[in-house]
Amino acid sequence: MSSLSRHIDHVLKTAGHPGAAARSRLAASWRRSLNHYGLDPGQHREVQRVCAHALTERLDQADRMRRIALPKIDALFQLVGGSGCGVLLTDAEGVVLDLRASDGDSDTFHAWGLTPGADWSEASEGTNGIGTCIAEGRQVIIHREEHFHARNTAMSCMDAPIFGADGRLIGALDVSSARADQTASFNQLIAAMVAQTARQIEVENFRDAFPDARIVTAEAGATDAAVLLAVDSDDIVRGATRAARKAFSLAATGPITPCPASDLFGGEDEVGGFDRAERAAVNRALSRARGNVSEAARLLGIGRATLYRRMKRLGLTGG
Repeated sequence: MSSLSRHIDHVLKTAGHPGAAARSRLAASWRRSLNHYGLDPGQHREVQRVCAHALTERLDQADRMRRIALPKIDALFQLVGGSGCGVLLTDAEGVVLDLRASDGDSDTFHAWGLTPGADWSEASEGTNGIGTCIAEGRQVIIHREEHFHARNTAMSCMDAPIFGADGRLIGALDVSSARADQTASFNQLIAAMVAQTARQIEVENFRDAFPDARIVTAEAGATDAAVLLAVDSDDIVRGATRAARKAFSLAATGPITPCPASDLFGGEDEVGGFDRAERAAVNRALSRARGNVSEAARLLGIGRATLYRRMKRLGLTGG
């Protein structure tokens, strides 16, 4: 029996077991591919593609993400391209938008169907780096025989999802290897670079979505994801990354309900909300006036005596 035939038998046996999904995420993906999408691990058809017009529309829809992502994809390719790897960017449905591959590897990637316009969703290709990353919304490594289709078992794929400023998945970043001797340890190294690059794209995309806001980085456990909040001039939170939404129990996707940043961060001191805001305003005025109370009062539009009374109530001192 050939290696491809053994792979087909193994996938069918594993995915056909009723307890497969509970045993491992890989088995769950194989089972989805077989039962939910009705795919055949032994089928030989080429990777499906969208038409040129549809690809143009997808490129237009992903314009902002691509504008931010492409310089980072080029930088990632400079790191991994010499080892037989290609770097791909897809949209949220797993359609390839961009490919970076060396001249020596481009024929291999084209033969595999890893080119712009190719549909690598799990519904089309079964378990694979791009499609499974998108289906499960998490970083994945799909190494050779872990692919559902037997014809895809020559490749190794390392992927990370890209989430937009509204918490929704907007694409995936993929590094696929054309090397037959790709090792699991090398896969892990590349996967870390892919995850880091995807996070950089998310951060810049978030900043671009809130150009007039102050971007606050929050601490939220051991997560490697970008925990960012967009805060306006009144310290009201107007936006949050996907990781921040999880960390602070905000709406998973879409617009968030505006709320004071202090309500999320906690750490309330003895001074109430309005007094805290007033103290901040007085401190700013004193700082601009270099501690001169008369000048600070002028900046605040109040009398010097009034400012002294407020400073005493707020526990502030000045010259």
